[in-house]
This record gives sequence, structure tokens and C-alpha cells, in this order.
Amino acid sequence: MLRKVLGELKMTTITFRGTGDSMGVPRVYCDCAVCEEARATGRNRRLRSLVQIDDPSLGTVLIDCGPDWRRQMEAAGLRRVDVILLTHAHFDHIGGLAEWADACRWTKERGLAYAPAEVIEEVLARFPWLGRHIDFRPLSREETLGRWTVAAWKVNHGKNGYSYAYRFDRPNGGPAWVYCPDAIGLTEEMLRPMRGLDLLVLGTSFYHEPYPYETRSVYDVTEALELAAELRPRRMVLTHQSHDIDLRRDYGLPAHVAFAETGMTVTL
Repeated sequence: MLRKVLGELKMTTITFRGTGDSMGVPRVYCDCAVCEEARATGRNRRLRSLVQIDDPSLGTVLIDCGPDWRRQMEAAGLRRVDVILLTHAHFDHIGGLAEWADACRWTKERGLAYAPAEVIEEVLARFPWLGRHIDFRPLSREETLGRWTVAAWKVNHGKNGYSYAYRFDRPNGGPAWVYCPDAIGLTEEMLRPMRGLDLLVLGTSFYHEPYPYETRSVYDVTEALELAAELRPRRMVLTHQSHDIDLRRDYGLPAHVAFAETGMTVTL
């Protein structure tokens, strides 16, 4: 029994608090079947992409801080977080920083955020006052956070420019996983850190996106399945879903591939 308890204390859990694309689901203007179901029963209701990581060596960590941050914190029963990592400076990934800064102001507890230097520059260029309440630390290519080695690298975000993906490794050769919510058309160099994973979390807005490639910014599900066959992660979870994805539908995904659902937890 003691061995079981000690094992549970060492586990890392990843909880999906937001699984939607930049507009979320339902769309205000839309009465499609997915948006209507999201309004009625809520299985397809999606806040902007955000994951919560709980680990005894890190505390509570979030990846990204979009405009639904307050609702996600309330749903999780959280009053504070230890660290936030940022993937890029688009509004759906940083729109909640003002509310976090306000929380830090009221609690008199400075926030701590890590991001690549160019992401921090973009954030502070738009919201320079955030630095009064949040410490922004540049994340070098590899950083030790708790018992994890965390690496960030730049990835193509199609017509929307760039984003960063994060890889988490245990120095002793334990589990490895990657979070990459906004990417498309990755080169071999960009794909290299995604090999040998226990878990790959990848953004896929559509099942099959019909629009011209030059207008797109995120992989679709069919492309993600091709990547899964190439990269061979032990498990793949698809996030950043638009209202094209209907969780009531059987897409015939392989057993090791699943759509993220709000509140879903993965244990490492």
C-alpha cells in the first residue's frame, strides 16, 4: 500500500482545461449541429486551448493563458498557479494574462511565466504593465523545472507566423511528452523532438480542412494521423478543435489516438 501511495505522489497529471481553437465552441454566430449541441448539452463546448500540469516537483503549471483563463481557473477550483508557460503571443494564448496579473496584484504574490525571449518581447510590447506583477523569464533551449527538463523550439504556424512547442523529459530516462497546439507543415528538424514520446499533444482544428494550404495555420486530423504513423508516439491527444469536430461522431481513430475533452486527465 505504501509503495502504491509513493508511486501516486510521484505521478504527473495533465488536465485539459481548454480544447478549442482561437474562436472556441460554440461560435456566437453559428447554428451548426456542433455549436447547437455545445449550447444544449455541452460535450462539444470548448474554451481556448490550455492545459494544467500538476507535479509534486513543480506545483501547478499552466501552458498558455488565454481569454478563458478565469473560467478555467474557476472550473478547476484553483486560486493560484505556480508557473505559466507561453507558446506564442496570439490573443487566444495570452488574453488572460491581465486577469492573472490582477490576481497577483491582489494577493501580493508575483506571478512567474516562462517563454522564449521573442514571445516575451511581443507580450510586453502590447502589455508593458504586466511586468509590475509577473516575472517573465526567457526560456533557453533547455531548462530544468522541477524534475523535468523542458525544451522549447520554434515551429511553423502557417499563415499566422510562428509558435513554440514544448518537450518535457525526465533526466533519468522516464516518460517524455510534447505539447504543440499551433503548428502545420513542420520540417524534419522541427519534428525531431517529437520522436520517442510517451505522449504527443497536437493541435488539429478540422478533421479535413478544405481550404488552400497557404490560408491555413494548424494541422487537420488526417494530417495528424499521418504524423502519428511516422512519429509513433505511444499516445496522441488532439486539441485546438474547431466546430468542425463533433465528439459524438466515431472518426475511426486508432486506439492510441483520442480527441481531448474538457476536464480529461492524462497521467504520466
